[in-house]
Amino acid sequence: GQGDPMQPGLGTAPRHRGVSYAKWGYLFIAPFFIAFAVFQLIPLFSTVYYSFFEHYRSGLKIIGPNFVGLENYARLFSADLPKYFGNTMLMWLIGFVPQIVISLMLAAWFTDVRLKLRCQAFFKTVIYMPNLIMASAFSMLFFTLFSDNGPVNAALMSMGVTQEPFRFLSSVAGTRGLVGLMNFLMWFGNTTILLMSGIMGIDVSLFEAAEIDGAGKSKKFFSITLPLISPTTLFLTIQAVIGSLQVFDQAYVLTKGGPGDSSSTMVFYIWQNAFQKMDMGYGTTLALLLFVFVMIVTVTQMVLSKKWVFYN
Repeated sequence: GQGDPMQPGLGTAPRHRGVSYAKWGYLFIAPFFIAFAVFQLIPLFSTVYYSFFEHYRSGLKIIGPNFVGLENYARLFSADLPKYFGNTMLMWLIGFVPQIVISLMLAAWFTDVRLKLRCQAFFKTVIYMPNLIMASAFSMLFFTLFSDNGPVNAALMSMGVTQEPFRFLSSVAGTRGLVGLMNFLMWFGNTTILLMSGIMGIDVSLFEAAEIDGAGKSKKFFSITLPLISPTTLFLTIQAVIGSLQVFDQAYVLTKGGPGDSSSTMVFYIWQNAFQKMDMGYGTTLALLLFVFVMIVTVTQMVLSKKWVFYN
């Protein structure tokens, strides 16, 4: 007869209960979500909440928080936002245009096997190193170099280029140029590495076919390389725009936004209102405006990237 099904080895194999490891996965990812909620999600909701209140300091007296509805948002239309946004975009252009041009040139050189460049690893490390330096430290270095009594002015005067120190930090063009130069030096190494990865992903047979047809280096670059790395170039452009909207250290350390607010950026304007004027209600409203603008730029980049990749 049949054995007892409850007894192993008497006709049926014992049944083993399945072990679920899902709870361990949730346990391991929990720290990230807890940190995200505490340090980003809750502050974001707090920012939205306090944007509907007036909360500022008048002398030694603290006013608020008092609910004012959309009054802080109405103030945005009477503020000098176009000036600060224009400063931000102008200094971005000063730094990004030479950055993308020089990075394209370096990426094309480093990926050209016919040039047989030596010590490539060393040069790649050197051009990427400024990206590892904090913006505030970079700004202090430039403040020392380009001050009225700094080494740059001393060198210019010793060579007879100028008879007296050029006041880089007191002129509009000088200050904006220095901020743009810092952004260029800090990011062109990262841009070069990303462009190199894009060029190295191009099918070599395309270049071989172009050579058979008699195409030269410039023809191959502008007809093959540049169009095929356009998604990478688009990504770098949008990334640079988002990064420029967050520039603060350079303008603050060099001239505290001067001369005459010529180097004041969007983040510097937010800092002025929230922490210098202690107008927390309006400061949070400006921070939300910047958040929405960055989100729009990010979504635009995602949409354009998909269409661009599909087109290519």
